[in-house]
Amino acid sequence: MSRLPQRIVCLTTETVEVLYAIGEQDRIAGITGYTVRPPEARKEKPKVYAFTSGDIDKILAVQPDLVLTFSDLQADIARDLIKAGVPVYAFNQRSIDDTLGMVETIGRLVGAEAKAMQMVAELEGQIADARAIAAARIARSGRRPRVYFEEWDEPNITAVRWVSELIEIAGGENIFADRAASPLARDRILADPLEVVERAPDIIIGSWCGKHFRPERVAARPGWSTVPAVVNGRLHEIKSAIILTPGPVAISEGLPLLLDLFDL
Repeated sequence: MSRLPQRIVCLTTETVEVLYAIGEQDRIAGITGYTVRPPEARKEKPKVYAFTSGDIDKILAVQPDLVLTFSDLQADIARDLIKAGVPVYAFNQRSIDDTLGMVETIGRLVGAEAKAMQMVAELEGQIADARAIAAARIARSGRRPRVYFEEWDEPNITAVRWVSELIEIAGGENIFADRAASPLARDRILADPLEVVERAPDIIIGSWCGKHFRPERVAARPGWSTVPAVVNGRLHEIKSAIILTPGPVAISEGLPLLLDLFDL
């Protein structure tokens, strides 16, 4: 009889994505209501929690033998589950390497290490291919496009670490790379939006979690009319479900989108 977990609750979408990708979706007993990948998970699996709020009894009702959580944002529910006697594994991936490590760890937790390592190898191959494309472009142009990535507009929040890394892999230069290492969004708030003007990005990318990016509003911000990205109409959106999810989708779909945007 297997001692590996048979009934797993995933409280973030990226762990659902990985379990489906390695063929272990039958182990999933419950998901978060914010799960978006893969789409069939929303039809097949019971939604037992939101992200930072919900009823622990709904989780306990599906009798999990393992719950996968994410970061301090879910510390309270992790604590309550542990008190209820449920095993919890809390991930805290903040970089590309962390994300690949998360895939490997899930593979080990469910006894599918070979499939997980194959998935990691494929993602690493996509990263290597993107770096090669970017390097060829930089060799031709002699420069990297300067990029301002905005996670939120009120207040202005700059890119988190894994997004900053993807920008670099795709051949761009994150103008606020100095802030990207901070895991807390509050530490990536721009006290003065005119900092963007001073750093003169060639491209602006918006990924406002939970609402549509409005490039016309960005272009109309006081003092921003001289920003090269505004002058040249290089304001673009990448959906937060793709680029702001610290899972494989950020690499498999987010990275190609960045490559397309940076093809000046």
